Amino acid sequence: MFSFFNNVPYDKKHKILVSNFVYLAILQGLNLLLPLITLPYLVSVLGIETFGLLSFSLALITYFQIVTDFGFNAIATRDISVAIDDKKMQQDIFNDVMSTKLFLLVFCFLLMSIIVFSFEIFRNHWEIYFFSFGSVLGQAIFPVWFFQGMQKMRYITYINLFTKIIFTIAIFVFVKEQEDYFLVPIFNALGFISAGIISFYFVKKHFDLPLKLQSFQRIKNQLIKGKYVFLSELKISLFTNTNTLILGIFVGNQAVGYFSGAEKLARAIGNFQTPISNALFPFLASEMISNKIQTIKKINKITIIGGIFFSAIVLLGFFFSKEIITLVYGQAMNPAIILFKILIIIPLASFLDTMFGKQILLNLGKDNLYFRVILWATVLNISINLGLTYFYKELGTAIALTITQIFIVLGMWFYAKRETDKFC
Repeated sequence: MFSFFNNVPYDKKHKILVSNFVYLAILQGLNLLLPLITLPYLVSVLGIETFGLLSFSLALITYFQIVTDFGFNAIATRDISVAIDDKKMQQDIFNDVMSTKLFLLVFCFLLMSIIVFSFEIFRNHWEIYFFSFGSVLGQAIFPVWFFQGMQKMRYITYINLFTKIIFTIAIFVFVKEQEDYFLVPIFNALGFISAGIISFYFVKKHFDLPLKLQSFQRIKNQLIKGKYVFLSELKISLFTNTNTLILGIFVGNQAVGYFSGAEKLARAIGNFQTPISNALFPFLASEMISNKIQTIKKINKITIIGGIFFSAIVLLGFFFSKEIITLVYGQAMNPAIILFKILIIIPLASFLDTMFGKQILLNLGKDNLYFRVILWATVLNISINLGLTYFYKELGTAIALTITQIFIVLGMWFYAKRETDKFC
């Protein structure tokens, strides 16, 4: 996979690409390391059931994060990357997107309040959901999409390194017993909000883009523009976070704790591919405009090398699942071993669906095909998840998620191949 970066010509564009990859690799290393440190600590201090409660609340809050993002991390990143030399267009995109995000933020807060106080399962721990909503606020005001589109990933890295380390340390300092569980969403929220505030300082100082609220018509245009990617990401959440919610409702927080522990670890391993994907996306977006055939060939080469790499990771994870779970979480999480064996396919599946879906279909402007795959995957997941979870509890949830992930890969590959065959 890394041979791609070694073989490209070292002009200015490729130096930026390699620089962005390095910064995102550092950040992803942090994103991988911190959960491996904090999750075992939280399981040990809070217990499986309370850890499951926090995971259950996060599953609900994640929906609101997806709504406020509204696909901008893909669509707006692509738009900014095309307007990288046009200051006026950058300013218009920045203000349109941020105004839309603030509108969606207010909508989500009101909707969350109604949901939390309408159902007992949420109302019993209402404060956790309101504390956690701070993460939605912080993520909404952090213009990750802008820095990615401008190919200035060092800003994302600097900001996240500072805030994540500070508030992770706070968890270890202040969360000492089970009764301190409410501090976890507070510190997580403060980390996101701090990162958002600092990011605005960087945008104003280095890019001179002050925030100006836009008209509702411009907000409406952004909502229409991003609808396919947003719906796709929402559908993805329907077979990830909804699985956790269904498991919590049917079985309870302890089952959520086991499932979440295994899934979060599998996804953390899968996040190895994130710096490559995020660094490549804006670069390939501009390359696709000038030379589709050569860009597709580059994507295919990365896909083959990356597929081999992640296949090896899957095999290692499967055969050493007991040792990995015990090392990370301790003996208390032994019931998660079989779940991890099932879910370890996620790193490979995530990499492949990112290459076929995000790097090819989205960069070709085939947002509707991307959405179509996710739509049918959602229908499949919900159809099998309810029954499997009801009869087989967390084991059924893991099986349903794995089947759905494989379906997505096959769907993205089918449409990506069909579209690229038109050029190659």
